[in-house]
Amino acid sequence: MPRGPVQSRLGCFAHAHSLPATAPLLPELTFDYDATLLACARGERQALQRLYEQEGARLLGVARQLVRDTGLAEDIVHDAFIKIWTGAGSFDPHRGSARGWMFSVTRHLALNYLRSQGREVQVEDSQALDALAALGSTHEDADGWEGVMHAERIHLCLEQLEPERRRCVIHAYVDGYSHAEISQKLATPLGTVKAWIKRSLVALRGCMG
Repeated sequence: MPRGPVQSRLGCFAHAHSLPATAPLLPELTFDYDATLLACARGERQALQRLYEQEGARLLGVARQLVRDTGLAEDIVHDAFIKIWTGAGSFDPHRGSARGWMFSVTRHLALNYLRSQGREVQVEDSQALDALAALGSTHEDADGWEGVMHAERIHLCLEQLEPERRRCVIHAYVDGYSHAEISQKLATPLGTVKAWIKRSLVALRGCMG
């Protein structure tokens, strides 16, 4: 993806294209996403860097699950952070969580790329990402995604999955692990992990209606 002129306004972030390899040390519940995004809207570059360090690895996982290419996923995440930077002022905390908004920006960029290439978009993946991005929002902001009832429904649907399958789905769509990484983490054959995730996505789609 070509880099636009906005890149020059991103300071150190524009040149730090390599993404965090692991999840951040700071727990989500102690990280103030809304305040950090509002700081971005005020033009504070370090706020964008903090968001990048906090969520870059997970957003890469979201993009990679859709486009199935790590290099392309990195480009999408880079462009997503440019969009987050330039669009931070339009974010309304009353309409949704900041973290959920960041996931949505990334997901839509990935889906738009797939459509522009004439590639089929898996509906169950799209819906699962919507649901799990909401689940991945901080607990105090969970009602801002689409309301408390929606958040509760996501949890109920996930609870209906067998524990191993639930862990696979959360590792894939919230934590951003690849299927191979999940296989290693859970000491489960790769083929089994893939089958569990596929069946679980179908079950989640049916449960979410």
